[in-house]
Amino acid sequence: MVPRMRARLYDIIERRDSDSRWGIIVDVFLVVLIVVNVLAVILESVKSIDAIYHEQFFVFEVFSVVIFSAEYLARVWVVPEDPHETPYGPIMGRWHYMTTPMAIIDLLAILPFFLAFFVTVDLRFLRVFRLLRLLKLTRYSPALHTVAKVFMAQRRSLMAALMIMCTLLVFGGSVSYLLEREAQPEAFGSIPDAIWWAMATLTTVGFGDVTPVTPAGKVFGGVLMILGVAMYALPAGILATGFAQEFRKHDFRVTWSMVARVPIFAGVDAAVIAEIVDRLIPLVVPMRHTIVRRGEVSDAMYFIANGDVEVDLIHSPPRHLSDGDFFGEIGVLMDRKRTATVTAINETRLMVLEASDLKALVEEHEVLEHNLKKVLNERLHELEEIGQV
Repeated sequence: MVPRMRARLYDIIERRDSDSRWGIIVDVFLVVLIVVNVLAVILESVKSIDAIYHEQFFVFEVFSVVIFSAEYLARVWVVPEDPHETPYGPIMGRWHYMTTPMAIIDLLAILPFFLAFFVTVDLRFLRVFRLLRLLKLTRYSPALHTVAKVFMAQRRSLMAALMIMCTLLVFGGSVSYLLEREAQPEAFGSIPDAIWWAMATLTTVGFGDVTPVTPAGKVFGGVLMILGVAMYALPAGILATGFAQEFRKHDFRVTWSMVARVPIFAGVDAAVIAEIVDRLIPLVVPMRHTIVRRGEVSDAMYFIANGDVEVDLIHSPPRHLSDGDFFGEIGVLMDRKRTATVTAINETRLMVLEASDLKALVEEHEVLEHNLKKVLNERLHELEEIGQV
């Protein structure tokens, strides 16, 4: 009974790929609670609002801590159901999970509340740390997961850029100190003071309260500004490249998954799948756009990367296809005209495999030819049943 309850709870709170209705409800509830908590912390800092609603804020805080504490304990309890933690055993697996970044964030979200009961000093400043609950959104946001992946993948490049910028900052501050210390001892009287000016200059903030006055200082300041524009654009370029690579990898994984699901390509090795993926052409169509029409020449088959389409057949109800589905392959392989009209329900991203490429792949790989005969026979039987042939 207990293992079954734990497995069910694991499906609800941990499996992001689960279609469980309760899992979706719990996720939405926790996301809303996190956002409302952040808003409550912000509003509580306004004295006039806090004076009126102080008790309500406290009650809501207690309610939130109870929910977040129950969530934390539940996630620790279901760890043995996680296949990644199973090799560690129940006890060490839980400890390993509790040291992961997401578990630490969950703990920090509730820790300030409980510290107030054990520490006698004024812990009102810990209220600010309740904003850490905003980090819990990373559990539910694919976009934030992508950001974390990019930073991890590019950490070496970012560290190298940071070291270069720090070196330039210290160098710029030291030279500015040597050039301006006698003319402006109050602003450039020490290297740390000069580094503050160099930081404002390199970051192109330029507060304007301190500027070089000597000719050499002005020339060096101009050079420092130009270097600042170049150097501080370096991390932006690194991150842009990282995001582009991450999106390409994601698109490749999605495309690979779609291709592997097609019956014609079942059982082929990775090299063939990679060859097919390499031949795909991306295509984005707007809402209500007709992708193919009945009676047209079959010149390509289509994979739906993102979006929804409606397939209008002659003697059967319209069919709805969405992410991961495909259409148009039978017309290409049977050398016959389109038997249905396919229309995009919303903006849809497609991957197109042209007829010539599909036929060339079938001719080159024997396993594809075998799959083709099997799929054609099955599809012909389906078409006969609905009166399409």
